[in-house]
Amino acid sequence: MILLACKVLNIVYYSAQGHTESVAEQIAENLGADLFEIVATDEYTSDDLNWTDSDSRVSREHDDEALRDVELVSTTVDNWEDYGTILIGYPIWWGIAAWPVNTFVEANDFSGKTVIPFCTSSSSGLGQSGEILAELAGTGNWQDGHRFSSNPSEADIKSWTDSLRN
Repeated sequence: MILLACKVLNIVYYSAQGHTESVAEQIAENLGADLFEIVATDEYTSDDLNWTDSDSRVSREHDDEALRDVELVSTTVDNWEDYGTILIGYPIWWGIAAWPVNTFVEANDFSGKTVIPFCTSSSSGLGQSGEILAELAGTGNWQDGHRFSSNPSEADIKSWTDSLRN
């Protein structure tokens, strides 16, 4: 898979604790890509993210899918129509993409775009998160994705970005 030059490549990411943000920034640097951060209007606190607490926000949202419609500060990427390839990054929550990503994907048209998901997780794999996002999008040429540990090395990230150029 060969990625095209700068203005046709955008890295879109959601990061709850900074892990995905660090990976996204390194990917953007390696590929000369633009960045767009998905930001929840009501940002998640560390207490919200405590999945071991059955009353935490993410636990309640996990148990009741109706609560997963997370409002975002913006779903509009400047010059979206100019991007041919989108890399979309997120943490894995209970085996799927963090739900703020769903809101972004549903709000955008991926027609004519190649989309490559990537995730960060301390233990879970990519699972079916990319396929689920592709179904939500309904458009776009969604490719197989890549899972990074929560704190991957620069060499691991570079190895993956280099593979995208081949």
